[in-house]
Amino acid sequence: MLITLIVLVLACNMPGSGTPQPPAFDPTKAALEFQATAMSQRMTRQAEATDPESPATEALTVTEQPTSAPPTATEAVPTTADVLPTATQDIEERMKSAKILVYEDTPYIGTWIKDTLQSMGLKHTFVGDAMGDFMENLNSGIQWDLIIVGAEEHEYVSGDFFDVITERVVKDKTALIVEMWYLDLVSAGRIQPLTTKCGIKLQKSYDAPSSIYWLESSSPIFNEPNTATPLIHYDQYWNWQAGDYVKLLPGSEATLLAGMYQNRDSDYGVIASCFDGRVIFQTFCNHDYHEADIQLLWENYIFNTLKNHFAALDE
Repeated sequence: MLITLIVLVLACNMPGSGTPQPPAFDPTKAALEFQATAMSQRMTRQAEATDPESPATEALTVTEQPTSAPPTATEAVPTTADVLPTATQDIEERMKSAKILVYEDTPYIGTWIKDTLQSMGLKHTFVGDAMGDFMENLNSGIQWDLIIVGAEEHEYVSGDFFDVITERVVKDKTALIVEMWYLDLVSAGRIQPLTTKCGIKLQKSYDAPSSIYWLESSSPIFNEPNTATPLIHYDQYWNWQAGDYVKLLPGSEATLLAGMYQNRDSDYGVIASCFDGRVIFQTFCNHDYHEADIQLLWENYIFNTLKNHFAALDE
């Protein structure tokens, strides 16, 4: 029997003699391998928890650091409408407190300039045709925003008046509107420094009114705040010396806005703008044209010269 058992054992261990048998289970070896595996997993978890460059830590950092904090319930988010008022609102408010000096010598035939200011709701100092009062106010310490000279009654403001007016326009950036029919009588006098700085000069005088055409129809003078139509219709009031034509000086920055000829934009002008729109020269008489048309035009004069005056002060 012993010999038979030995033969059977040897036959089982020979190659190709059947299905191989697994090695016998060693409990000690298995315990050591389990302990080593557990220790390795614990060390890996500790390293990941303390390593700042590990992917897990980076993901946590991004989550806990938001890019921006939302506004609290008490914080108001500013909008453009809250911060910036419209330019038109600002101009209208400033006009209400503007200091305006007015000389207008037509009390017996209609003070159309004064009436226009009143319809606009603008405060003004009106001296009528009192030249002494006009000069007193010009020489006062008041910083005028707009000076208006409505000299139509075939009397005329000249001489030292324009010394003071020129200084106001140049140094104080005051706005100025002049209605005058008599530039040919004074052009070489003390008004000349003002007209030269403006960039215009006398061309020639004319005796009878005629239709007036816009040379710069897109100008704010004819569109803001009213649409002013060309003065095609007229009713002659003055029988002589109705006005003057002006022309641009070489290199002038002035603009001839209206004239007696539609295709002449450098001469035969009767409305000129200069000093960046702060100054208007009108060299025809208001009362030779329709009152309603003149008042619309003068409202535009006043609005735009004041607007450009405020813009100059803000520079």
